[in-house]
Amino acid sequence: MSATELRLGVNIDHVATVRNARGGDTPDPVRAARLAEKAGADGITAHLREDRRHISDADIDALMASLKVPLNFEMAATDEMQAIALRHRPHAVCIVPEKREERTTEGGLDVAREEARLTRFIVPLREAGCRVSLFVAAERTQIDAAARVGAEVIELHTGAYCDAHAEGRFDARDRELRALADMAAHAHALGLEVHAGHGLTYDTVTPVAALPEVRELNIGHFLIGEAIFRGLEPAIAEMRRLMDAARAP
Repeated sequence: MSATELRLGVNIDHVATVRNARGGDTPDPVRAARLAEKAGADGITAHLREDRRHISDADIDALMASLKVPLNFEMAATDEMQAIALRHRPHAVCIVPEKREERTTEGGLDVAREEARLTRFIVPLREAGCRVSLFVAAERTQIDAAARVGAEVIELHTGAYCDAHAEGRFDARDRELRALADMAAHAHALGLEVHAGHGLTYDTVTPVAALPEVRELNIGHFLIGEAIFRGLEPAIAEMRRLMDAARAP
């Protein structure tokens, strides 16, 4: 992969959300993952929550068995999730904060506060061959701590930037984008690979995709919603097009 190329990870959690709202087997998140592969996704992201509100253990089994592209396994830093990751050994593990009452992941990990615990937690995952990523806010304190605990990757939380854009708070949006740019450069200088995601849409992806240190975007909810209107493959293909245009020389 050249320095100008940017990977797209497609999160298929909310295909499972729709399935679980009614029960039964459809729509199938594994089928969505295969379609995403066909449409140009470089990887698939799935978050196995402690309460199993969308992705299930059986989904993870099926994804590991059928995917040709890497699986990015999102999870909380719990003993249960660590054991599942060690059993499956996915290409990547992204550790995220998790609260039962939240509708989606809110904010980044407080790595600085949990530095000792996360250091211990990460060791067996790395020994098993998983690339370990930490989902963090664009804050120097958290990025410095991520480097110290042994993560290879950080994923910058783009939610505040996207929310400010959606609400028309453009000064705040631009401040958030500057913070993302500054912290992407800082993380890269520390030797961390930089990813980004949360809330990205066609309207907000280009400035983040243009950040030269960012190597991967993980996008889910918007693409699954857009697929209702245009189909999953065209929705992903359009996101891929915008990302590639942002990186064009």
